[in-house]
Amino acid sequence: MTFTKKFACLGIAAAVLLTGQQALAQAIAQAAAPADYPNRAVKIIVPFAAGGPADNYARFMGQQLQAALGQNFIVENKPGAGSIIGTDFVAKSTPDGYTLLMMSNAQTVNESLVAKKPYSLLKDFVGIAPINYSDLLLVVHPSVPAKNLAELIALAKSKPGKLNYASSGTGTPYHMAGELFKAMANIDITHVPYKGSSGARTDLLGGQVDFMFDAVTTMTDYARAGTVRGLATTGAIRSDILPNVPTMSEAGVAGYETTIWLGLMAPKGTPVSIVNRLNSSMTVIVTRPEIKKQWAEKGAMPLSMSPLEFQTYLESDVVKWAKIVELSGAKPD
Repeated sequence: MTFTKKFACLGIAAAVLLTGQQALAQAIAQAAAPADYPNRAVKIIVPFAAGGPADNYARFMGQQLQAALGQNFIVENKPGAGSIIGTDFVAKSTPDGYTLLMMSNAQTVNESLVAKKPYSLLKDFVGIAPINYSDLLLVVHPSVPAKNLAELIALAKSKPGKLNYASSGTGTPYHMAGELFKAMANIDITHVPYKGSSGARTDLLGGQVDFMFDAVTTMTDYARAGTVRGLATTGAIRSDILPNVPTMSEAGVAGYETTIWLGLMAPKGTPVSIVNRLNSSMTVIVTRPEIKKQWAEKGAMPLSMSPLEFQTYLESDVVKWAKIVELSGAKPD
């Protein structure tokens, strides 16, 4: 046998061995998951306060998964440190599919915004599936003498550091929307972080803060009622539920675009079969016509991806937000 043939044979043998090892690893991962999963209650940890989009959609998805899989899905709120406290809790949980993380792009932002965290999102978690995304709405309290975005920018420039904006905490989509606005409009505004969006929203409605970026799914009704003044939405195109409100880019901050999205993750090491089962159930839920219609009426658009696609999406979102953090100069409070 020639050297070339021997080398080829060795290559084939190595490939077969590698394929066998991969198959064995996959079989072990599959076998690690009980066939009757879930056979007891599953916790969905929301690392944000009650009342915001993450909390609302976690409860909705919990109800839907409970109906689909026949076990209770219990939502627990563990807010604090811009989602880090609750996220760390899940990172340290047993990877058996019974403790899941309700997450948003706050987690992908924190990968570059917060240097010292007790976990690494891409190393300590595995993506299950996304849920939906929505635009944000920039709203001001009626006492703020700005009828449009151009007037708000002019007001901020005339009073450097005097205008403040609320957010649900450092690194959250609301915070980063404000920091991106600050950088792109070249204005000096003050960030006021809260432990959750409900507290920020309450103080905005009460006039304790001047403005905030909030999800259209939760702030639209207030804007329609005139309780706050909606100046712009943050998507690439106008929101279907607020067609008369311009985008940030249309209103004077060219190129501005950001959204909030939600999804579920599990601790690294969670059996592949459990991840796949949850992903399949969630995909069925978010693609139902009646649910898509219900969410569209609130300004939310469903997202569906395989676990591998979602993992790739997470990786790209970490890179995207790292660039925005650098551009905005945002710092953890």
